[in-house]
Amino acid sequence: MIRSKGLIIAAIVIVAVVAAGVFFWLVGPGPMAFAGGQTVALSDYREADPTGVPANLAGADQIKRGEYLIRAADCEVCHTAPGGAAFAGGLAIPLPFGTLYSTNVTSDKETGIGDYSDADFLNAVQRGIRKDGSRLYPAMPYPSYTYITDADALAIKAYLFSRPAIRAANRADTLGFPFNQRWSMIFWSWAFNANSRFAPNTAQSAQWNRGAYLAEALAHCGECHTPRNLAFALNNRKKFAGAETAGWHAFNITSDKGTGIGGWSDDEVLAYLTTGHALNRGTAAGPMGEAVDESFSHMAPSDIRALVVYLRSVPAISEPDLPATIAPAAPPRPDEDRTAVALGKKVFQEACVSCHDWSGISAISPYATIAGARAVNDPKATNIAQIVISGTRRSTPNGIISMPAFGAAYSDIEIAAVANYVTARFGSEPSKVTEKTVADLRGQTSH
Repeated sequence: MIRSKGLIIAAIVIVAVVAAGVFFWLVGPGPMAFAGGQTVALSDYREADPTGVPANLAGADQIKRGEYLIRAADCEVCHTAPGGAAFAGGLAIPLPFGTLYSTNVTSDKETGIGDYSDADFLNAVQRGIRKDGSRLYPAMPYPSYTYITDADALAIKAYLFSRPAIRAANRADTLGFPFNQRWSMIFWSWAFNANSRFAPNTAQSAQWNRGAYLAEALAHCGECHTPRNLAFALNNRKKFAGAETAGWHAFNITSDKGTGIGGWSDDEVLAYLTTGHALNRGTAAGPMGEAVDESFSHMAPSDIRALVVYLRSVPAISEPDLPATIAPAAPPRPDEDRTAVALGKKVFQEACVSCHDWSGISAISPYATIAGARAVNDPKATNIAQIVISGTRRSTPNGIISMPAFGAAYSDIEIAAVANYVTARFGSEPSKVTEKTVADLRGQTSH
C-alpha cells in the first residue's frame, strides 16, 4: 500500500513537472530577450528617452503627439471598415473558428469609448480589459501594446477624443464555442501578456532602444512577422522569421541573408518602409501595404532609421519554405516560355502582361516590377494569389498606384493557374496552388 501511494505521488510530481515544462516552453522568451544586456526602468535610463514622439514634436501638445503615435501604432487600419468612418470599427477579421469585428473607438459615449476614463483606456490598451470588465481577444495586439508607456497611450486617447464622435453600433462576433467565452482570456493573458511597460536596454544604443520601442510597442511588428505557438501566442524563439497572417505571408525580416533582409542594404530597407517598394526586392501589398501607407510613411526619417538599426540586430533565422536565391528577370518573349500550363499563361496574357511585362520588369512603374520580388519567389505563392484576388492600392510619393482586383473576374482554378504560372516563370521554384487554396485565401482576408 505504501509503495502504491509512493508511485501515485511520483506520477503526480512527474505530470506536474512535465506540465510546468510545457507551460514555460510555450510562454518562451520576451520579444527583446534576444539582445541580452540589462534593462532598467525608464525613469532610471540616462540616455535620450526612447519613448514618445521624435524630437521635432517634443514640444507639441498632447493631441498632436497622440496623432503621431496613433499613426505609428497603425490603429486606424484595424478600426475602420472599408468605406466606413475612421476609427468607427466594423472591420471583419476572419478566423478559423468564426469572425471578429473591430470596435468603435471614437468618442461616442454609447457605441464608442467616450465614457472611458484614463484608467479604462490603459486597461484596454495595455491589459486587454474593456471598461465593462470583459476581455479582449489578442486580435487587438495588447500583448505588444502593453509596452507602450502610460503617457503615450493617453496621448493616443486625447487624439481620439479630439475627433468627431461617430455613432456606429458594434457588430456581434460570430465565434463558436468555446472560443466565444471571453472570460477564458483571463488565463491566456496571465500567461502571455507581460503587462509591463518598455524598459530600455543599457547595453544598447539610444537609437537601438528607440527602434525597439517603435517595433515592439507601437508598430507591433511581431504580431504579423513572428510565428505563433500552439496557444496562438508569439513564438519569440523564431522572432520575425515569417508567418501567415490574415491570409497573407508576412515575410522573414530577420538578418538572415538568404530568406530574410540580411542581404538588403540599409537604403533598401528604408525605401521599403517609407514607400513600400525597394527596387529588385518587391512592392508591399495587403496588410504590409496598409502599414506603409497608413503608418510607416508618416513617421519621421529618424524613427525609420532607428527601426532599421533594431531590425539589423535581430538574430538570423532561415525560413525553410523559402529559396535562399532569387530568380533573375524572365526572358522578354512569351514564345520562350516553357514553365506552365496554358491556362495560367492565358490569364497572365489577358490580365497581367500589359503592366508587368513578359520579363517581369514593368515599363509603367517600378512598383509593378515583379522580377526579383520575394513574393514571386515564394513557393507557396500566397501573396501572389491574394494580390490577384484583392488587388492593391498604394499611396506613393508619385501618386496612387493601383492594381485592380481580379477575384470576381476569374475563378479559383484560374487564379491558382496564374499564380503557379507567375512563380514558375519569374521565381526560383514553381508553386502548386490549388483551387481549394484560393477558396481558402478568399475567406481569410479582412474585409
